[in-house]
Amino acid sequence: MKTKEIVMTEEARCSECGQQGRAVETLALKALLRPDALARLEVTASYCFCASPSCAVVYFADEVESIYHKADLEVRVGLKETDDPISLCYCFGHTRASVSEEIERTGNTSAPASITAHIKAGRCGCDVNNPSGACCLGEVNKAVKKLKAAIERAGFPVKENQP
Repeated sequence: MKTKEIVMTEEARCSECGQQGRAVETLALKALLRPDALARLEVTASYCFCASPSCAVVYFADEVESIYHKADLEVRVGLKETDDPISLCYCFGHTRASVSEEIERTGNTSAPASITAHIKAGRCGCDVNNPSGACCLGEVNKAVKKLKAAIERAGFPVKENQP
């Protein structure tokens, strides 16, 4: 199956928050939208992901004025959530809580190394599992860094090197 080429312009901005969108394959929307939301998908449109944590919009396509909000998805959008469970890795089940618990218990987390091994083995499905349509590893590494800093501030010892 051939995927359509994604063409985005600099003007692709979320109509609700103004954040510039990141192009996402229609396949991700087909995989993650609830049935009633999927029924209004414009398959010829170029969709963007709104990465603004405070905006309820997840996907938008300016040329057809199509917008999907958090409630339109089958999954929670981790970067737009403040209450657990907050997904960090949609393919292999790592959450903010599970990573934080591992860091508190052991001083480190195996999540980034585990995800990297799965990617190298060809098991990553972020293009359809992650609402952003992109690999989660960068976001997981940022979250690990923030969690380690928060745990260290709370007085727990944190190991610097990944296992």
